[in-house]
Amino acid sequence: MTSRDTLRRILQEARTVAVLGAHPDPARAAFYVPDYLKRHGYRVIPVNATKVGQVLHGEPVRASLTDIDEPVDVVDVFRRSEAVPGHVAEILAMKPLPRVVWLQSGIRNEAAAEKLRAAGIEVVQDRCMMAEHRAMF
Repeated sequence: MTSRDTLRRILQEARTVAVLGAHPDPARAAFYVPDYLKRHGYRVIPVNATKVGQVLHGEPVRASLTDIDEPVDVVDVFRRSEAVPGHVAEILAMKPLPRVVWLQSGIRNEAAAEKLRAAGIEVVQDRCMMAEHRAMF
């Protein structure tokens, strides 16, 4: 369980958030959570291989996290728990590595989290960035 102080620090320090599984449907959390973050001063970089060619939150959608050629503070994950291990190698191939991987509400995968932590990446599981930001700020 991630402490409130840790969540507050992450939310205060982060400026750039890559959203893995970003979606253009305004009714889906993978749209409205990053939209909220953008409106609250974060740069949001959408990532979804099936949505390349679209623009979301003022940014072109990237096919992969490794298509981002600048530092990312947080990778915010909107993928099913069982899909998370399939993204670990992609996350670890990012240059530089993100400081945090944040698995949204309902998403947990301890095996993937351990691999990310072993590489020096903080991991938040089963928490919503929007809800945490609203509660603290």
